[in-house]
Amino acid sequence: MEYPSSSRLRRIHDRLTAFSPRRYSHDNKETPLSVIINETKRKSLEGKMTLGSGVRAVKSVEIGMAMAASGYDWLFIDLEHGPFNLETATQIAIAALTQGITPLVRVASLDADLSTRVLDAGAQGIVLPHVNNAEEARELVSICKFPPEGHRSHGGGLPHAAFAPLGSDELLESVNREMLLVAMIETPEAGERADEIAAVEGIDVLLIGTNDLSTGMGIAGQHDHPRVNLVYEQVLAACEKHGKTPGMGGSYDPKILERRIREGMRFILSGSDLGFMIAGAKRQAELIRGIEF
Repeated sequence: MEYPSSSRLRRIHDRLTAFSPRRYSHDNKETPLSVIINETKRKSLEGKMTLGSGVRAVKSVEIGMAMAASGYDWLFIDLEHGPFNLETATQIAIAALTQGITPLVRVASLDADLSTRVLDAGAQGIVLPHVNNAEEARELVSICKFPPEGHRSHGGGLPHAAFAPLGSDELLESVNREMLLVAMIETPEAGERADEIAAVEGIDVLLIGTNDLSTGMGIAGQHDHPRVNLVYEQVLAACEKHGKTPGMGGSYDPKILERRIREGMRFILSGSDLGFMIAGAKRQAELIRGIEF
């Protein structure tokens, strides 16, 4: 029987351990506590670019590992437009915690009940659509963060912390620290108020929803229109001023993407599972049907 070489074993080991989450540790007098590090948030704080994949069609927990293996940093689990129920979304989120990819959930509205439940069940952050002012951004922080940063209640141990009892201020502080809160900018009014939204303590990312933005302007699909460009400029300036991360989604033209990234966009929603599946399937079908015989 031929056994794998040591170098091959090392490659296999490295590939498997790449999915193991790092943890932020904090020791108190009684119990060592650890919280899974939000790698996407860490990279964002360092000014690095991160890539996200929308999850709308695939309802199995393998999606996290598949996207991590494909080079993505975060999942955008979509409860606004996706067909998921809460149970499916949270199963994907809790599995992603061990798969080397950050699970974020987009809720449909500013709903304290839903946001708290998905965070309790494994999400490392919330994406809120249609944030138009600082008041809505502050309410998001209040709902999602534990005291003293917010008013979120807790009902027991969290998967982010190996289900340790939440009886420690240090542990709650760590959970708050590793949470990523994303405010979506999807109207001209939100662009005009990007500075006040970015100034809200606890908001990490301003994510431009380019499709809804252009559609609401009456110029659907014109992602390089001067009015759309103005909102991008407003968000970039606000994020630079307040130390937040600028992001974009819904705009996938290669030339526009390249320019936006060079201008400073760093939190990139680069497509969805369904779009990737259709594109890959179409490319393979065209390749095979193009073979002459």
